[in-house]
Amino acid sequence: MPRIHCSALLIDMDGVLVDSTPAVARVWSRWAHRHNMDPHYVVAFAHGRTSLASIQELLPDEPPEIHHEENDWMERAEQEDVADVIALPGARQLLTSVPGSQRAVVTSASRPLAEIRLRAAGLWELVTHLVSATDVLHSKPDPEPYQKGAAVLQTAPDLCVVIEDAPSGTRAGKAAGARVLGLRTTTQDEALFAAGADWIANDCASIHITCSPTSADLLLELPAPR
Repeated sequence: MPRIHCSALLIDMDGVLVDSTPAVARVWSRWAHRHNMDPHYVVAFAHGRTSLASIQELLPDEPPEIHHEENDWMERAEQEDVADVIALPGARQLLTSVPGSQRAVVTSASRPLAEIRLRAAGLWELVTHLVSATDVLHSKPDPEPYQKGAAVLQTAPDLCVVIEDAPSGTRAGKAAGARVLGLRTTTQDEALFAAGADWIANDCASIHITCSPTSADLLLELPAPR
């Protein structure tokens, strides 16, 4: 059974704490149809990244003002589509097992969208620190989001464990200097390992966390590898 010692957790939101996959797929599919693109490709391309960064790359010939108009459309559509957004298994237990000073949610969603989804999933009251797309200049896979998450917790990145489900977020965590626990909630093992994941588990419910009574250490215990 893998045993991981760390000082803090940097936790992705979508696909780790919150199941928003159906809503995300619906909205990005609608956007893809508006632009005569393959919705399956677009949904996969946008996974784990900010909507603006995805739109900029999917519409490379459009000027910045069009990118921002499209991003505004996407933001409105995603905020309106939360009917089936729920907490993933183990999400509430994970957040309640770790002191608020030792965990931050680091998401590619904007701050308003993150709050809406966390409220829909019944987790908002448990979130002490949040780093969103609103708070950074560069999105995952750039290391900035997880570097900022570590800074918010006043902890060195190499003392943190990132919990991620997307290759882009996994690369961001590794580039920031953290270790990464990948979850196979939305991505196959091969893609997570290729992105640099150090360990893989099914979901948050697979993680057993113990807080040291005498230090700031956290101990994460994972099921034996398959």
